[in-house]
Amino acid sequence: MKKLWVFIVQHLMGWRYDIPLAGTQPEIERCVIIVAPHTSVGDFLIGATCLWKLGVNAKIFMKKEFFNWFTTPILKHFGVIPVDRGNRNNHLVEQAVEYYNTHPRFALTITPEGTRKAVKRWKRGFYDIAIKAQVPIVPAFVDYKTKTMGVMKPFYPSGDFQTDLPIIMKYYENITPKHPECYNKTVIK
Repeated sequence: MKKLWVFIVQHLMGWRYDIPLAGTQPEIERCVIIVAPHTSVGDFLIGATCLWKLGVNAKIFMKKEFFNWFTTPILKHFGVIPVDRGNRNNHLVEQAVEYYNTHPRFALTITPEGTRKAVKRWKRGFYDIAIKAQVPIVPAFVDYKTKTMGVMKPFYPSGDFQTDLPIIMKYYENITPKHPECYNKTVIK
């Protein structure tokens, strides 16, 4: 099913991939992949094919509201993990770090905005996971203007979120989301 969806996205819908050749960027084998801007469900439907083409053992955090009797088997097949965003005691950072500790080849995919609407700030869970798991952050994108998706150069966090966030956000300055009005390029730290 994954190969069929990659074929549809690439050959019938006309999307291109900007990804390294398999094995040439080992950081992608063990990292936190962040996807921004996130303004459409299509970001997942199209962007998941990029993860598959990279060939990484990627899991994707998605709000639990997307899971029901129909979607659960499909989403789990694609490596999606339901997240209870409203529960501050869900220990997601700790759970993710434990997964990194027990899986030498693992990439967790997160949308730091946490929603498809414009936000005032990015959630910092992705950053905390990267610091505690001692892995790089790999910025990924779905650019609707150029119909290109891919990954960018890994970023190694310093431990200072306030300093690092503007640097990370700069990776996305030329990326066009599906709904530009839903992306705030000047989020507060």
